[in-house]
Amino acid sequence: MSRREELTARLAADVHYDIAIVGGGASGLGVALDAAARGFKVVLVESHDFAKGTSSRATKLVHGGVRYLAQGNIGLVREALHERTTLLENAPHLAQPLAFVVPAYRWWELPFYASGLKLYDVLAGKAGLGRTEILSAAETLALLPAAKSQQLKGGVKYWDGQFNDARLALALARSAAAQGALLVNYMSASDLFYDGGQVAGLVCHDALTGQPYRIRSRCVVNATGVWVDELRQKDGEANSGDGRRPVKPMVAPSQGVHIVVDRDFLGGDSALMVPKTSDGRVLFAVPWLGKVILGTTDTPRHDLAREPLAFKEEVDFILNESARYLTRPPQRSDVRSIWVGLRPLVKPQDDEGDNTKGLSREHTVLVSRSGLVTVTGGKWTTYRAMAEDVLDTCMQKSLLGRKPGGVTVHLKLLGAGASGTQAVSICQPPGAHSYGDEQALLATLPGADVVLCPGLTEAMVRFAARYEYAIKVEDVLARRSRLLFLDARLAATLAQRVGEVLQQETGLDPEVAAFSGLARQYFELP
Repeated sequence: MSRREELTARLAADVHYDIAIVGGGASGLGVALDAAARGFKVVLVESHDFAKGTSSRATKLVHGGVRYLAQGNIGLVREALHERTTLLENAPHLAQPLAFVVPAYRWWELPFYASGLKLYDVLAGKAGLGRTEILSAAETLALLPAAKSQQLKGGVKYWDGQFNDARLALALARSAAAQGALLVNYMSASDLFYDGGQVAGLVCHDALTGQPYRIRSRCVVNATGVWVDELRQKDGEANSGDGRRPVKPMVAPSQGVHIVVDRDFLGGDSALMVPKTSDGRVLFAVPWLGKVILGTTDTPRHDLAREPLAFKEEVDFILNESARYLTRPPQRSDVRSIWVGLRPLVKPQDDEGDNTKGLSREHTVLVSRSGLVTVTGGKWTTYRAMAEDVLDTCMQKSLLGRKPGGVTVHLKLLGAGASGTQAVSICQPPGAHSYGDEQALLATLPGADVVLCPGLTEAMVRFAARYEYAIKVEDVLARRSRLLFLDARLAATLAQRVGEVLQQETGLDPEVAAFSGLARQYFELP
């Protein structure tokens, strides 16, 4: 029996779950791990692949949120700073501290930025990663070799974290499975069913075969990110009597664009942070897996495309702003990959505007009259705290029995090892180091010495199929490996070979042609 057949057979079994979760991104996977670690019987379904949406398209920062500090949101920053440290400790093979430098080209910027970032240190307290320092111009250029030196007065260095978002999502999924949860990707929750007016479970369909499944559960959590309103609407219609009850949307999507260029455009292992661009936003240039990420934007978006495309003005904005700070400004021809994520910003119920910068970055948990629990908003850094909040709400509403929390504070994710794992800087090119203490297992698989490209072996493709739920070429090249996000053209050249290995492992169609079309979207700029 194949891995997929084993998962769907378990899904077809007559089991009454404590909690069924819809959505395999940061929020849903965090809830699955926490619930399973507490001893609940857990099932999670994801309509596409784990972290296919926003959760693989972050700016790769584990951070308190400097811009939230500027907005005066002290509570959000304090929580995020403490959760930042927890994440770094529980997944040292996927998340590490990173130094950020704010270059100052006017004298007043040095004391101004330093005072704000020292408050960042104070809020972090014992959870701090390093001390904020004022740098001379020479010290700034030593950390940011490619920054413009003309008129440079100095800089401010502070510390945050960086991570591999999609691989962290997989670590959460696999850690939840190790705790007894059943997780199935490519399984779409098409409807809810009810008992006495209360949600009693899900109707699902296998996206690969069309096979329907009926999942009974005491509690259902809608954790589908920017798409939460779809399931909320079905719940509202089912409980309206005439099927026409409108549900006011919770989410106002905001689009964030990221551009990837070669490492030498920045140089060094420190990130550059611009706290206020020409339009008042924050801009980062972040070293990541041997490349540099430039971004991000914050643009209202009214559709919910699974593969949103960047607007031309967003690309121009990032390149133009980067040119103000980098000695060699990146050109369109220098872009290796471009990706877009949709942030699920929580919309005030009386807000009809399009100013996403003013919308809440905090998460919201909402329980409908029928008992459907919806969680949306928030950010990767606080995924664990969000999960605890969701389960606390479920217990307060008597949708789940009482079980003590705090079980994930010191729970090492798969690959971290019982006593932690020696971390390799995530600034460096990809390789076996992201597998943590599973590197020995990886080395035993066929093709361990067959290099498909730097940082990707045939054994890694087999590992993805056998242990990491991978089915399609996109699953491997976009999320198990991050090659699509690092160099889309190179990823396209490997699609056929990766597809052949996947088909050997799974017996399923790896959809090579579909990936080739997708890759073009990642290297063709608007």
